[in-house]
Amino acid sequence: MDLSQTNNAENEKRAGIFTGISFPKIVTAFIGIFFVGIAIAFNARAGLGNDPIGILYDGVRAFFHLSADQLGMASNIVNIAVLILVFFIGRHYVNIGTFIYILPYGFAVDLGNMIFKAIFPENLTMPLRILAAVIGSTCLYIGIALYITIDIGVDPFSGLVMTLKDFLKKEYRLVKIGGDIICTIIGFILGGKLGAITIICAFIAGPLIQAFSGVFSKLLSKMHVI
Repeated sequence: MDLSQTNNAENEKRAGIFTGISFPKIVTAFIGIFFVGIAIAFNARAGLGNDPIGILYDGVRAFFHLSADQLGMASNIVNIAVLILVFFIGRHYVNIGTFIYILPYGFAVDLGNMIFKAIFPENLTMPLRILAAVIGSTCLYIGIALYITIDIGVDPFSGLVMTLKDFLKKEYRLVKIGGDIICTIIGFILGGKLGAITIICAFIAGPLIQAFSGVFSKLLSKMHVI
């Protein structure tokens, strides 16, 4: 292969990485990530459990004796570790969307903590804890649905699930369920809070994310974002 052919191949590869990427999609991705980060913070502070990945973040935070305000730092540690793992065992799942997801994530969780403290008192009654958990869970489904709808790549954990699916030659849903169970167990052992929200998420997350995705797909299409 001569130099011109090599350059063409490199250009095609680079173009493939950025295919479908636009400024409106990137902005929408950041909005989705901030919703997810806020959700993780709200659910963690409500103390009624979190989604499986959120429990893992909280467990790592507890293991390293970090404060609740440092949950964003813990989430960054976990995401970077998973990204490195996926880079070595499933590099083709690492793309621009992966980095767009991971870069602002910790800050989004920290922002969620600040918003939570600005809205809720320090000592939460059970009704306020439930309200915080409802807000957190709703933000989680909205954020994930936005990120799925714009379709610019996968987050580190999704990349890991896809890599394991290929390696194990199993259906995605089975590997995803197994991954969620493992995240929940590890997070709980490390000190993450397991509670009612964890169980509820297992039953309603999929349908609600699908419903929100349908709404966002129509809305973003009308806005010419997708």
